[in-house]
Amino acid sequence: MISRTKKSLSDLLPLIRHLSCRLTPILLETFLTPNQITLLSLLCGLLCAGCFSLGVHNLEVIGAFFLVSSYTLDNCDGEVARIKNMSSEFGAKFDDMADWMVDASFFVALGYGVSQVNEQVFWFWLGIIAALGAFIDYVVDLHYYAKNKKKIDAITREELAVEFKQPQNTLDWLIYIFHKLSRADFCFIVLILAIFNLTYILLPFAAIGAQIYWVTDLFERARGYRT
Repeated sequence: MISRTKKSLSDLLPLIRHLSCRLTPILLETFLTPNQITLLSLLCGLLCAGCFSLGVHNLEVIGAFFLVSSYTLDNCDGEVARIKNMSSEFGAKFDDMADWMVDASFFVALGYGVSQVNEQVFWFWLGIIAALGAFIDYVVDLHYYAKNKKKIDAITREELAVEFKQPQNTLDWLIYIFHKLSRADFCFIVLILAIFNLTYILLPFAAIGAQIYWVTDLFERARGYRT
């Protein structure tokens, strides 16, 4: 029963994949390349940041939908690249950079918007700290892939498609769920909080959580799960 529950959880998360798998077939019928889809993801993320920087509730809800769009497209670019056999080293690096820019700009914009509304600058600093954590994680990822480039390049596309790592114990599951909710499915948390005008509560948690995220990324057991 427990193993069945864990398998169902693994199939459910990340939630964003359930959106991207429906959008990807549509994108496959267009002229868009994986890198162009990544660019669209980045633009949606920056539009999200622009909305949140103003500190207006209605615009924050719109911004949250831009963020969901950004995360969905971020999943689609890899799916399109694999199906069309258009994966490239540049595309992977561009995708990683776009992810970092979206995350960092969101936290800075949210912190700035909340600080302007409340006239308390510490909210902005919380956003800066969270963005700094996202940047450190980006650097950690660059170092990891540079260090393990030969090993990663040796994995065939078929192996990548069928052999996803699965959590094996309680600690693995805690890391797995933390990573999915704080990265892959973070946009849904933002959307729910934006609807109820509660996005400001993300800032203290993000300032701490972003540091926990990059620390866990230093360990191999946190990597290799399906996203």
